[in-house]
Amino acid sequence: MSFFISDAMAQSAGGQSGGFDFTAILPLIIMFGIFYFLLIRPQQKKAKEHKTLVAALKKGDEIITNGGLLVKITDVGDNFLTCQIAKNVEVKLQSNAVATVLPKGTLKGL
Repeated sequence: MSFFISDAMAQSAGGQSGGFDFTAILPLIIMFGIFYFLLIRPQQKKAKEHKTLVAALKKGDEIITNGGLLVKITDVGDNFLTCQIAKNVEVKLQSNAVATVLPKGTLKGL
């Protein structure tokens, strides 16, 4: 019987390692890097560009809203814009609803 016990002890002692296995974590680090460069970084860049676009809005700018309206800004507040849709028709929009700024004179050509 002692012959079987000594074999079992010899096998269990040689199978374990005491060090940190970096190769097990390496795929997770690579996946995080891929997600950062393909998803997170472009989204942060786009948000920064939109923030500078909204901060640069002034009275008289012509914009397109996220809803597709072409409007002219008549007043700029902290969080809201007063915009003219047609003659004597003004609406208030949230400044984050701006999709893009048009070149001057675009609304006259439409």
